[in-house]
Amino acid sequence: MSSRVQKEKATQFRRFHHEAPLLVLPNVWDAASARIVAQAGFRAIATTSSGVAAALGYSDGQHISREMMIEAIARITRVVECPVTADIEAGYGNSIEEVLQTIKAVIMTGAVGFNIEDSLKQQEKALVDISYQVELIKALRELATSMDVPFVINARVDVFLLAISEPESRFEHAVQRANAYLQAGADCIYPIGRLDRNTIASLVKAINGPINILGGPPEPTLPELAQLGVARVSLAGGLMRSMLGHLRAIAQELLEYGTYARMNTEALSSSEFGSLFTK
Repeated sequence: MSSRVQKEKATQFRRFHHEAPLLVLPNVWDAASARIVAQAGFRAIATTSSGVAAALGYSDGQHISREMMIEAIARITRVVECPVTADIEAGYGNSIEEVLQTIKAVIMTGAVGFNIEDSLKQQEKALVDISYQVELIKALRELATSMDVPFVINARVDVFLLAISEPESRFEHAVQRANAYLQAGADCIYPIGRLDRNTIASLVKAINGPINILGGPPEPTLPELAQLGVARVSLAGGLMRSMLGHLRAIAQELLEYGTYARMNTEALSSSEFGSLFTK
């Protein structure tokens, strides 16, 4: 991908966060899933760290190597024309410089955005110091300038996901981190977790920039999230979990009954499958 095309895609992807319609990002895990989602008509695609790891035989949480993660992203960007944003967890580094090296490699794949977590991989239910994350995001913004690729930094806030602090102070804690990250140069805030409508509406009002919400059944629906003022919705590992559940049901039917009903449900035709990667 040429630097000009990548820059155009990054600019386009950034714009999607500030205009209608709601930016919906089905999270994919390999080239085939990316191709299907792109063909469905979505404007952009996100990867899922849990899905990429599972496809490679590992659990989530940076248990695959940086190189394995980069290779997976590169396979996805190769087969789609739309902007791709990558879930890189906490950045695969124990220092700001190491994380910057990860981001450089991610951008070299053709991706135009990424998620960056503010939780510690070495400890359960612990967040990095807010001052460290602010410095990291500032460094990432400077890197974007130096590479002349205005990549989108989606700064995750893991306060709700990890149930950090007491419930009554959780909201203010999340907002404090979110606004600090925006001021440091983040483009969007991802307060990940299963949140109710009232909490989402309050976050939209309190956070000084676009917010990304974790979507999925049963609700809120995408139209409801758009009405609440959400800019972007991710599905995390939801698509892959659904696909694996369907595969399990197919396997059970084959084993127990020797029939093909579930296997035939929503299956691609042979011609559709054969032409998935033809130009």
